[in-house]
Amino acid sequence: MIGSIVETAPHRPLPRASRPVWLTVAACAIALGLASRRFGDGLPPFLAAFAGDTLWALLVFAIAGSLSPRAAMWVRAAGSLAFAIAIECSQLYHAEWLDAVRATAPGALVLGSGFLWSDFACYAAGIAIGAAGERWAARRR
Repeated sequence: MIGSIVETAPHRPLPRASRPVWLTVAACAIALGLASRRFGDGLPPFLAAFAGDTLWALLVFAIAGSLSPRAAMWVRAAGSLAFAIAIECSQLYHAEWLDAVRATAPGALVLGSGFLWSDFACYAAGIAIGAAGERWAARRR
C-alpha cells in the first residue's frame, strides 16, 4: 500500500572511472609516495610521517580500480583495506626468506618493514581519499 503512494526516484549509478584513469592515479600515487620518502625532510613532520603509507593505500585502491573498474566502490574499498591490513599484519611474521625480501627496496616499498598501529589509520585515510575522489569525479561527469 505505502509503496504505491510513495514514488521513488529511479536509481542511476554514478559513472565509473576507466582503467587508464586508475593507472594514472596509481602512477601519481607512486610518484608522490616516493617523493614523500625522498624529500621528507622538507615536509611538515606530520606529512613526512604519514604521507607515504596513506599514498600506498591510495595506490592499492587505484590498482583495485584498474583491475575491476565495474565493481562497486565499496567492494573495491573493502578489498583494498583488507589487503592493506593483511600486508601490515604480515609484518609481525619474520621468516628468514621474507625478511630478505623486505630488506630490498622493492620489498620494503610493497611489504613494509615494521608493524605500526598508526598505519591502519593511514590506510583508511588513503582509501577514503580515493573513494571520495572517485565520487567527486563521477558527479562532475
